[in-house]
Amino acid sequence: MFEDFEKVAISSRIRLARNFAGFNFFTKLSNVDDAEFILATTKKVLDEYGDFDFIRLKSLSLNECNALLERHIISKELIENKDISAVAISSDEHTIVMMNEEDHIRAQCIYSGLNLYRPYREIKKLDDKLLSEIDIAYNSRLGFITASPSNLGTGMRASVMLFLPAIEKRGEFDMMKKEVYSKGLTIRGLYGEGTNSYGSFYQISNQNSLGKSEEEIIEEVLDEISSICEMELSAREDILSNDHLNLKDEIFRAYGILSECACLSETEMIKLLSLVKFGGVLGFFKIKEKEFEKLFTEGSTANLKELSNLFEIKKEEVVRAEYINRKIKELVLKGG
Repeated sequence: MFEDFEKVAISSRIRLARNFAGFNFFTKLSNVDDAEFILATTKKVLDEYGDFDFIRLKSLSLNECNALLERHIISKELIENKDISAVAISSDEHTIVMMNEEDHIRAQCIYSGLNLYRPYREIKKLDDKLLSEIDIAYNSRLGFITASPSNLGTGMRASVMLFLPAIEKRGEFDMMKKEVYSKGLTIRGLYGEGTNSYGSFYQISNQNSLGKSEEEIIEEVLDEISSICEMELSAREDILSNDHLNLKDEIFRAYGILSECACLSETEMIKLLSLVKFGGVLGFFKIKEKEFEKLFTEGSTANLKELSNLFEIKKEEVVRAEYINRKIKELVLKGG
């Protein structure tokens, strides 16, 4: 059964919030020199730790920043602070450190599939280095001091991105959502806090970190994720048994639009790609998964602008349609 969970769980992420002792939170920093000190000090530690690409957001265009947001590399808050913020990205892009976001340091590690302990082990190594080199704000009663009270304690957010089309189609999402909140967890959209869900993708994570160990948080999240995965797999079996023809028709129509349309909005693209992805996990299509997953990002506005030089002569929806028309035929083979 756990192997089947990989058809539901897209990725697993551990994020740690840390702040320099003796400095105001970023939103209250009145001295630019303080912000620069945080950047320089963190960069020095990262340079000693490993191979990171250090990027000052003020050196990027707004579109380049948004392209990183669409790739889940940075957050909206980091872009809002772009004049004095930075991001460090490991060579394999698994480990990302944002500086001067809501907290002075937000370090995260992400891996595909369902395995929170793998990114946890990786990010803990980096955290040990940061704690040994930087005076991090900590209180014996409250734990790590963070900008948001919900991150007090371990300062850790453990999250898993899930693909839940069958739960949505069976009208069971609200029931699942209540169950998640009753366990002290929370649900966010595709791009994290404050964002909507697109294409049946949801992030499930712990809501608070005070009074629990890092391992306890991970286990609580994994327990609920397992229940949701079982619920989604059961819903998929039910739909295949009771509404196979209508489901197959909907999915193949999505493929047809993506392969032949003349105009395509970003929202519609995500919805249709998600239906084709659903068809892949149900066996209707053979999909080159790694390349296919990139389409969600490559077809998003900012990344599409980085990929194409046609925006000055064609509408965005036309450029997107032409790009997806070509790629979908390369990456998806009809079967079943």
